[in-house]
Amino acid sequence: MSFIPAPRAILFDLDGTLADTAPDLAAAVNQLRTERGLAPTPYEILRPTASAGARGMIGASFGLTPQDEGYEELRQGFFNNYEAAMSVHSTLFPGVANLLEGIATAGLAWGIVTNKPARFTDPLMPLIGLDHAACVVSGDTTAHAKPHPAPLLEAANRLGLPPEHCWYAGDDLRDIQAGHAAGMRTIACQWGYCGATEPTTWGADHLAATPDALLELLLAAVNRASLAA
Repeated sequence: MSFIPAPRAILFDLDGTLADTAPDLAAAVNQLRTERGLAPTPYEILRPTASAGARGMIGASFGLTPQDEGYEELRQGFFNNYEAAMSVHSTLFPGVANLLEGIATAGLAWGIVTNKPARFTDPLMPLIGLDHAACVVSGDTTAHAKPHPAPLLEAANRLGLPPEHCWYAGDDLRDIQAGHAAGMRTIACQWGYCGATEPTTWGADHLAATPDALLELLLAAVNRASLAA
């Protein structure tokens, strides 16, 4: 096996990677449909688009893109609905609490880089048990959102680390693109929402089927580096 440099920090996407937020996101967009006398969009249709936030939810439920008339009104309504009930059903994915505890025990830092606006990220963190992150970079923290590398580079800067000493884990192609652009090693999280394409096609450095598998991968890299030192 070729040598894999150990990370000094692991950065995570939020929705679909650490937290299962799709139920509350789906409820927010279906409230828009109910208010308009429309039947709710089935959850199984909405869930794969959850990592794309308002754009994904509105696209799947109303068939509109940000360029379409009426989209912005729906977007603002979606935001208001979600802000009022963002932690009713949202929880950490099974195994995530153990993953974060294992990372801390190994002496690594961890943080969050999400495209979710700070309007939602900041209040959500303590509600779902993620208020101990070393850094949190939201979708509007920098001038660009993922797949641009700026948010990841900002996170590395806040941690005081070179980007190449950080790994980035996410459940969307944009996460892998952003990680590569930032010079970070990337992990595709197969337990997440994953969108319309298979994680095996994203070009990630690693695939992780579960949070436990991701922790095993990280600890193996740390142990190899320790033996080589």
